[in-house]
Order: sequence, then structure tokens, then C-alpha cells
Amino acid sequence: MSLPKHVRIVEVGPRDGLQNESQPISVADKVRLIDDLSAAGLSYIEAGSFVSPKWVPQMAGSSEVFAQIQQLPGVTYAALTPNLKGFEAALAAGVKEIAVFAAASEAFSQKNINCSISQSLERFVPVLDAAKQQGIRVRGYVSCVLGCPYEGDVAPEQVAGVAKELLAMGCYEISLGDTIGSGTAGATRRLIEVVGREIPRSQLAGHFHDTYGQALTNIYASLLEGISVFDSSIAGLGGCPYAKGATGNVASEDVLYLLNGLGIETGIDLQKLMLAGQHICTALGRESGARVSRALASQSGDHRTAINALRN
Repeated sequence: MSLPKHVRIVEVGPRDGLQNESQPISVADKVRLIDDLSAAGLSYIEAGSFVSPKWVPQMAGSSEVFAQIQQLPGVTYAALTPNLKGFEAALAAGVKEIAVFAAASEAFSQKNINCSISQSLERFVPVLDAAKQQGIRVRGYVSCVLGCPYEGDVAPEQVAGVAKELLAMGCYEISLGDTIGSGTAGATRRLIEVVGREIPRSQLAGHFHDTYGQALTNIYASLLEGISVFDSSIAGLGGCPYAKGATGNVASEDVLYLLNGLGIETGIDLQKLMLAGQHICTALGRESGARVSRALASQSGDHRTAINALRN
């Protein structure tokens, strides 16, 4: 199969990236990050999550974030809403697209949301129904598609079953998440082959963590299988708070560098994307997890010089 001509990057840094940070993050820093990402040309930004701050404290203030960001035309600003209460809060904040999250592993589902896979799907029914009534699109996530921290290997058929149910409930797209980053190119292609029998590949996306350094390899494998939507996180921020040892998502900068090298269009400016990564990493007091940013910074001495070097 030939490579796609265009790829849509779903930027999950403001939600999946920041939710696992240990330090408090101000609303102002979140707003600046999202505005920086918009300016870089991202067309889809997961801007927050309407969950209890008791469980995910870094997502507190999502309503304020949505009120303050500069929402550019043509850009989707989405939020994760795990239940009807979260959906209602998102609706009140003016959110136009939401996401729901199920697991392909029974053990992970119990650890993550304290219920079985089937029970979690039942909880989404009123959310999907309410979203349909309000004309709000819903994106579905399936986690642990290539391995579970508690169960080990996860059968592709199990993933396909969960994904098919989410699609039938009304999700327009299903993101397949390698939550612990243990997937390999061969396993990724087999997964897509099996899931692709139940769901059109045009409605599938890849969400790869880089724990074992295989995320970009798995993205390339997915491209070969006809997948053209990928989730990534600015500066490689994030990880799952319920999967011990799972490192961050693949860095958006690295994914863009790969796609640029393949001649695939994204509409995203790498220089501006790197600047967004620099800003949030400065606010967090940490180095970027993006290999592209680190490589260029080491060659030029600092991130800003590195960004300028890309323009020449």
C-alpha cells in the first residue's frame, strides 16, 4: 500500500501530555500552549479533560482554559469527557467535540476506571446520546491495544471488539493506543489488519507511546497499512498515570520531522511547533522529550538558535 499524501496530527499534549505532570500547571500556561499549537498549524488539539480534579488534578481549570484560548477557524478544540457529568461541563464550556476512553484490557479497565470493559461502554451510552442530540462529534480511544501492564499481551480480536462497539455507539473515529509503548512494527501491522476487518482504516488512528523507542517505527508501519491520523504530544510530554513506567507519548516534533521527510503534507510549521515545545518545557522546568529539538539544540547551543537554523 502506498503512503498517504496527507496526515492529520491530533495534538494531545494539553490533555494527555500535561495530565501526568507532578507539578501544578497554571491556566495561563495551558492557554499559551494551546495558542502556540494553533499558531503552528495544528488542526486538532485536545485542549483539556472534564474529569474530577480528585483523580486528575492537572486537568482542573479546563473550563477556564476553553474560555481563554484563541479558537481559530478550522481548528478543532476537543476535550475528554468520561461521563455525563463531564459532558455537561464540557457543553457549558462551549466544547464542540469530545472524546471517550475505553480499554482493550479488563485488568486495565478495572485499575483505570474501576469497572469492566462492558460496564465502561454502558456508561458512555448516555454521553453519546447527549452528544448526538447536541450535534457534537465524539472520538473514541481504545487503550492497551498492544499490551497491558497487568495482563501482558492483548489479542487484536479483543481490540477489534471494543473498537467496533465504540463505532456502533456513534464514535466517528477510533484511536488505537499503545498505552505502555511495548508495540513493535510487526504487531502494529497485525493489529491494524485485524481491526481493519471490522472498521474502515479511514476511521482509525494511531496513538503510540515511546517507552521502548518504537513509536516512530510503529507510525511508519501504520502508514504502510493506510492509517493517516496520529496522536502525538508536544515535546513528548505525558504518560499514563495508571500504567507504571509508561513514558510519554511520541513527540509531535519528531512525528512531523518523519512526515516531512516522507513528503507527507500536514499543514504544520516545524519551527513554530518547536517554539511551542520550548515555551511549555520552560514553564515546566524540564527538557524537551523531542529528539529533533534536542538534536538541533545540541548542534546550535540552544533551542531558539536551533529554530532559527531550521529556517535557513
